[in-house]
Amino acid sequence: MAFLNRRSPPNIVTLVLVSGLAALSMNVFLPSLTGMARHFGVDYAVIQLAVSAYLGVSALLQLVIGPISDRFGRRRVLIAVYAIFTLASLGTLLAPSAETFLAARFAQAVIATSFVLSRAAVRDMFPGPEAASMIGYVTMGMALVPMVGPVVGGFLDVTFGWRASFLLLFVLGALTLALVWADLGETLSAGGVPFRDQLAGYPVLLRSHRFWGYSLSAALASAVYFAYLGGAPFVGAQVFGLSPAEVGYFFAVPAGGYVIGNFLSGRFATRLGMDRMVLIGTAFATAILALSLAAEAAGLHHPVIFFGTVGLTSIGNGLSLPSANAGLMTVRPELAGTASGLGATLTIGGGAIASSVAGLILGPGTGALPLVVLMAACSAGSVAAIGWVHLRRRRVLGI
Repeated sequence: MAFLNRRSPPNIVTLVLVSGLAALSMNVFLPSLTGMARHFGVDYAVIQLAVSAYLGVSALLQLVIGPISDRFGRRRVLIAVYAIFTLASLGTLLAPSAETFLAARFAQAVIATSFVLSRAAVRDMFPGPEAASMIGYVTMGMALVPMVGPVVGGFLDVTFGWRASFLLLFVLGALTLALVWADLGETLSAGGVPFRDQLAGYPVLLRSHRFWGYSLSAALASAVYFAYLGGAPFVGAQVFGLSPAEVGYFFAVPAGGYVIGNFLSGRFATRLGMDRMVLIGTAFATAILALSLAAEAAGLHHPVIFFGTVGLTSIGNGLSLPSANAGLMTVRPELAGTASGLGATLTIGGGAIASSVAGLILGPGTGALPLVVLMAACSAGSVAAIGWVHLRRRRVLGI
């Protein structure tokens, strides 16, 4: 069992790939959703559960994965996560019905916990603002992976059919499992934190306005993207009449904006501080979505405008999310995994709701306006949440 206890620190590239495959799993097949619904003979709302219900399962898993990793370590848990994901990916390939496919897809949701575990590993290795900077760089690299995911997924769908995207996930899952085994040493201090001690720390987290402010800001900012994931395939195909390949190309735009935001976060988070970075990023994203609403209200309906403004919004999210996620883990640094898991549960749970709502409010004749309204409301909420943290801090300091 010595291989489970290796303590060589992981290469930063390994952490990027660990998180990157989780992001790829969420979006590589999106251009195929309408075709998958036809293949299985079900409504779009049913096959869209591969996004919204997947996120709900992810939220539940992330609630428990943080405490488990705080007890048993990041390495052991990640090895188990990637083994389950690889087997589940095989299940999606062999599924004869929509029900069987969705069951395997929900099992794939275990991969989303690698977001929690990679962030916790960074927090194990670096202190507060430096952790925010490093998370920015990790997520910048991570965003490069899913940026091409929908493009690749659209190409695979047109060339080989929708199952090709899930074959890709199976192969990459097996390769990443081998990489984790070989390189990702344990970052948690020896022994971990017993569950009894973790339970004693929960009230501190749950009573902290800083934890809730950072968590809610991150959750609502992320809900902007999850609403987009749930509604943009419909908008692209039904409102703008794009092919699966074209939807894939446009889907890459927001990921590119997120990369830019993450790069800027990595450069300036240590200098400006976590609160200011979150406030700047969320305010920028909300301002861009306000412009998108104005364009929709003025009748300016075009895929370049819709996807382009979402891309600019993603710059704001790339600025804010690394600092928000680092901030929620500074309340109790010894419970970084637990805090990351609780924050991720709020993020993914809120994302599941936003994605589901996006699927419900869009239909024949609605256009893209309902989706833009939903995204703008979530983004405004993220500004309010970090503003609460900022104001409380100023009161404590007597400013």
